[in-house]
Amino acid sequence: MRRVVATGTFDIIHPGHIRFLEEAKKLGDELIVIVAREKNVRHKPKPVIPEEQRRRVVEAIKFVDKAILGDENDIFKPIMELKPDVIVLGYDQHFSEDWLREELKKRNLNCEVVRIKVKEECELCSSHKIIEKILEKYGVK
Repeated sequence: MRRVVATGTFDIIHPGHIRFLEEAKKLGDELIVIVAREKNVRHKPKPVIPEEQRRRVVEAIKFVDKAILGDENDIFKPIMELKPDVIVLGYDQHFSEDWLREELKKRNLNCEVVRIKVKEECELCSSHKIIEKILEKYGVK
């Protein structure tokens, strides 16, 4: 069985997330998603939605076999436990593939790193754009 792991914040689920997870599932038999802990989100604003709620929503997506919360102290701990065959990155995820491969190698993890290049094109295909639209609609901006 080929195990695929995808990661992300998944704050406000939108078509871009669905497309990413659909493409990730095509790379293997089992798709496990690691949902970022709020504490570990540093590259963008903290999520609006609580982490357990984000995990539950992601797990309900039909392409996802299981969703877990990441580790608060070591982002590689779940990867070491899951031992995936493939780690999938989204087209806009901030990880460098080379950096990730090096970190995996240091931990004796031999998994393929694949960046999904497909992007869903829609007006509200990002959590940030959805939040901006809500603020604009209700005159908060």
